[in-house]
Amino acid sequence: MFSFLGLTIMPMFNGNRYQRPFFLLSGIPGMEDAHIWISIPLSIMYVIVILGNSIIIHIIRKNSSLDEPQYIFLSMLSATDTGMSASTLPTVVSVFLLSHQEIEFHGCLAQMFFIHTFSSMESAILLAMAFDRFVAISNPLCYTVVLTHSHITQMGLAAVAQGVALMAPLPIPLKRLPFCKSIILSHSFCVHPDVMKLACGSIRVNIIYGLALVLCSFGVDSVFIVLSYALILKTVLGIASREGKLKALNTCVSRILTVLIFYISLIALALIRWIGRYHSPLPHVTTSNIFLFLTPVLNSLVYSVKTKQIRSVMCRLFALKVFVFPMVHTIYLIVAHFNPDSVLNIFYMNAFGIEINFKLPLFFSSWSFLTLPSSTS
Repeated sequence: MFSFLGLTIMPMFNGNRYQRPFFLLSGIPGMEDAHIWISIPLSIMYVIVILGNSIIIHIIRKNSSLDEPQYIFLSMLSATDTGMSASTLPTVVSVFLLSHQEIEFHGCLAQMFFIHTFSSMESAILLAMAFDRFVAISNPLCYTVVLTHSHITQMGLAAVAQGVALMAPLPIPLKRLPFCKSIILSHSFCVHPDVMKLACGSIRVNIIYGLALVLCSFGVDSVFIVLSYALILKTVLGIASREGKLKALNTCVSRILTVLIFYISLIALALIRWIGRYHSPLPHVTTSNIFLFLTPVLNSLVYSVKTKQIRSVMCRLFALKVFVFPMVHTIYLIVAHFNPDSVLNIFYMNAFGIEINFKLPLFFSSWSFLTLPSSTS
């Protein structure tokens, strides 16, 4: 029997083993009273990731000028980041905003599967993007021959298959373990090391399989990513003109930044998890949150800034005439319809010198900025 936040918790007895009916998620240690305030930046990050990546995918799909391998891989990366954020969204909002910490055992295993699967898929897609730049710079004449749409589709399916095939067996050993220790997890989401440490049976199989997953997925991918960019650098150094070198390197900057963001966070998380076993859990929890929350945010921001076509649409999104003005105009239309003599109506007419009939479709027609002309380069 355990007590947590005034709750009395009884383990479920299943045969000769204790099987937990649920776990209790945690926020940030020592900052429980500030969870409602922490939920504000977390909510902003989720909005940036989901909305930003959705816009990136929409732009690439709707503009024929972006029907190139590098942008197709970018849309795959955006979809993976969105999936990873969606995997953690329900429990993070539940813990920080609603103060609801319970998660059912099988629901926890399902969330753990999706988090690790999307992480593995992202690593594979980063490798595909590195290969894309290697072919484009080292052998540009064969670029469209090597990276055809069918080959790109096969690479995307291979990334999905790698993530699913490697991570699908991950929850199975956990289901066979007895859980008779604490049921309090260290995070606001479920990950394999966190769930595994609560078991009171032998976890040797889980440790070995987890290590094998890291080596087969992130380890192999990182080796080939480093090799690809090393060969790219060798090719670039062989270019005679300075302008040619800068142009070639500029096409790789956003991808290198994305790789660094992903793998530095992953390495830091592994090191802190190993070192922090005998210290405060705060650095470990903070690093895990940075990896799962901040990495997708930075990815969308990096590509939004570094890609000219996407940057152009983002500027249109936040331009006054297509974002702020339609909202203000809609408010005016509603007020003018119900109260034509209102102060707001009079001010609007004096400021803009116009009077418009109540037609809400005008507002929705203002959101045509998400499609670029095909001539945009």
